[in-house]
Amino acid sequence: MTVCAPHGPQSTPQSLPRSAPPEDLRRPAFTVTVDGSYAAWLALGRGTDGWFPERWTLDGPEPYAVSLPGTQPEEPDSQLLPLTDGRVVIRRRVAERYALSLLYPTGPGTGELPLGAIECPYLCLLPPAPDGASAYALVHGEEQTTLWRVYGGSGGPQLLATVPGRCEGGAWLDRSGRLLALDRELDGLTKAVVVDLGRGGETSPLLQITEKSNDRLLLAEPDSGLLLVRSDAPGVDRLGWGVLGSARPVRFPECLLPADAELTPFAARPGQGLAPEECAVAFRVDQGAGDDWVGVWSAATKRLRRFPGPTGWLAGAGLWTAGGELRLPFVTTSVPCGLARVPVPTSVPVSVPVSVSDEAEDFSDPSASSAMSMVPVPVPRPPRPVPLQQAPL
Repeated sequence: MTVCAPHGPQSTPQSLPRSAPPEDLRRPAFTVTVDGSYAAWLALGRGTDGWFPERWTLDGPEPYAVSLPGTQPEEPDSQLLPLTDGRVVIRRRVAERYALSLLYPTGPGTGELPLGAIECPYLCLLPPAPDGASAYALVHGEEQTTLWRVYGGSGGPQLLATVPGRCEGGAWLDRSGRLLALDRELDGLTKAVVVDLGRGGETSPLLQITEKSNDRLLLAEPDSGLLLVRSDAPGVDRLGWGVLGSARPVRFPECLLPADAELTPFAARPGQGLAPEECAVAFRVDQGAGDDWVGVWSAATKRLRRFPGPTGWLAGAGLWTAGGELRLPFVTTSVPCGLARVPVPTSVPVSVPVSVSDEAEDFSDPSASSAMSMVPVPVPRPPRPVPLQQAPL
């Protein structure tokens, strides 16, 4: 592991005094653009400065941060979304509505362009869109969820789709920004569904492991089609993996069910087209007592490698380059904007090709494994459910 601490333009006219966030006040939402060029989060100032937006530039030889403070400190529940042009969308709660603005550095201060507001009980920004120039949000109602484009369209916020049930999460399944996967709770069950923006917001199933299971999508890597899911289909809530559009069922490796830690995927290596088994995934390994490690797994290796994260790591945040370098952002008292670079081998030696039968033993209940299936979604054609009960195991 190499640690990159900035000694370039980390201080700007709009920079504020910074402090390493205490363990109990770390902001988990360190959001990185799809191309890895920028990131944004709420930083914590020293003393009474409070929370303020901060944008990180990540695509240069060294990272550096630019503060984007407003006229007053931000509320800790404000949400940020970076764009690939260096501007940042911010969502703030104002009384009974959510106001949206575009922040950007301008001379000694911060420029702010209002984007509109939506009156609703709750609004959350979705993960960065593949084009890097649009921003989307979910608005939760009592019995339905609406999908909005809050930036990148014509005029103000634009209603795109209405989905029955309560939707959460959000993962883009393609590089064009057409297929969006959401976890929908409906009739007491949570299933991942696909919203096709190219067909007017048409919604169709994505995961159907068993009829009565709760099946959530945690991470999607569009190049390889690798999907990381969490489901209680095996009898207990477990992490599994599948391939978008594949006729193979979801598999639940034993190495992704450690007894001493909780795993949360946060990044997958891009550029592994047609090789989902070799697409490496990075996990936050929560071992309790604030002891956060990093885990690296791929279906080809069939094991989870663990190593401690850098001091001050913004646990659960990071990005993976196509060249095989895992980059982990960190903040300490002496390094207000750091990026640890972890080289990962570009190829993984595999003695036996991974097949469906190789991991049949990973199911908790082999007698029920034939009922576990994943609905394949052809890309970019509209998704259609296909039962896979007859898939070989």
